[in-house]
Amino acid sequence: MLKLKKILFEASITGQQARTESMGGFKGFFKLSEMQAYKKWLKKTLRVELVEGYKDPGIFKAVFLAGGPGSGKTYIAKGLFGIPDRVNVSQTGMKMVNSDKELKYLLNKFGFGTDLDSLPDEVFANLTGDGPQSSGLRKFAKDLTAERRRLYQNGRLGMIVDGTGDDFQKISREKAELEKIGYQTYMIFVNTTLEVALQRNELRDRVLPQSIVSDSHKEVNRNIGAFQGLFGSSNFMIVDNNEQKTEDQAKKRFKMLVRQGLGKFVKSPITNKKALSWIRKQKILQGKR
Repeated sequence: MLKLKKILFEASITGQQARTESMGGFKGFFKLSEMQAYKKWLKKTLRVELVEGYKDPGIFKAVFLAGGPGSGKTYIAKGLFGIPDRVNVSQTGMKMVNSDKELKYLLNKFGFGTDLDSLPDEVFANLTGDGPQSSGLRKFAKDLTAERRRLYQNGRLGMIVDGTGDDFQKISREKAELEKIGYQTYMIFVNTTLEVALQRNELRDRVLPQSIVSDSHKEVNRNIGAFQGLFGSSNFMIVDNNEQKTEDQAKKRFKMLVRQGLGKFVKSPITNKKALSWIRKQKILQGKR
């Protein structure tokens, strides 16, 4: 289990001991009496069972999702990969990596709710900021997600990396890191108009301020050409998600999109030398157990 980071421990004692308010976070943000229960939840959250190992059907495949808030990335991913509503694993064995899951849990756990747009500006800044006076909640959610992804990556499991795509350099680095150890990569870019994104944002569990949705939408769409050049036309798919569709229409559309290239990518045999070497060694290790 990960050790709790110093900033979280400091937040946990804020208001519980004298002269600790300046450490950041709300008074009593974490209660000391809840720490053991919190640690137990953390251990459960980050536990990854690598039962299949090299036999996992989605091994050495990574699909990046790009699209601003309200674009419907998670909905598209669930449809394309056949991920049930309450499960984080696709039919291909690929695991979803999304910091929203951790952030929603923490926001609800501590009574803030997920409608961030309705929070006072001071509270919103405290929850989502990275400065020394912030609670560190959003950063911790990202740290949890990064650890989850690290465990998946160490097991070479297939991943669906759900992000906004507003930081081209970050995705470029992550792609290179994965390919360095043998992964094949693909990108699905979910595209909507700003008007549609704003409308859907109001219907999300975690409602964001309109200014954030608008700024993110501009940054993400500015990167379309760069992403297509980075992944190549054969490993890059743009999905227009402006129209509302019935369940039957959506299923037909997902099947068509899978046939257009995603299915071939996921099912393609592993040919990378580093990946094949890792698999060979895993077989030897498992044979010795």
